[in-house]
Order: sequence, then structure tokens, then C-alpha cells
Amino acid sequence: MVGFAASLIGCASAGPLTPVVVSDVKSVAGTWKGVIYQSGYQPDYIVMTIQEDGSYRVHVPPSARPGTRKGHDRDQRGRLIIQGEKGRGVATVLRSPNGDRIMDVQATLSDNSIVTAKPRSAH
Repeated sequence: MVGFAASLIGCASAGPLTPVVVSDVKSVAGTWKGVIYQSGYQPDYIVMTIQEDGSYRVHVPPSARPGTRKGHDRDQRGRLIIQGEKGRGVATVLRSPNGDRIMDVQATLSDNSIVTAKPRSAH
């Protein structure tokens, strides 16, 4: 119970996250780092690099899921539509009260497994 209460206090002090409308994929270009969650695997650290043309690479440690993912992000109604060789999903960019940008990624892979991630902008 104490751990649960402590995590609630930590969330409350961080403040609310505000959705950011992505009008141009160039505004999210750069490096994003965080944790990925996929059914059947342990959570693991990822580095996602988005280019100004919307192409991206997601580097995942080989111990979890081998390889580097490639794909293309398209802007639609302020969210990023992620379409890659292994699946598709949606990413919403959020801003914390202190200005940090966080990407909330929800995706389904070609094997119907669900992937979620919340990487933060590294710049």
C-alpha cells in the first residue's frame, strides 16, 4: 500500500500531460528514448530516431526482439500514424508541465501482438 501511495504522489507532482498537435513530422524529428512493452517479452529499452522525412528506425536490444525496425510516420489529425514492415500503430505526442515531450505509442504487430512505448525526446 505504501508503494502504491508513493507512486500516486509521484504522478501528481509531475502534473498533467498535454497533447501536442503534430502539424509537420519535422517537429518530432530527432532521437526518442524510453521503454517498450510487448506481450510475451520483458520491458526493454529502445532508441527511436525519426528523420525529417518521417522515416524512422527503432533500435531494440537483440536479447528482446532482434533487429532494427524501419518504417514511415505520417501526420494525421495531429497524431503520428506509424506504418512499418512489422506492423502499424498510432503515436500521440504529449508535453509535460516542464516542457519535456513524451510520445505515447500504441501499435499492433503483424503477429497481432500489442506493443506500447512512451519514449521521451532526447533533445
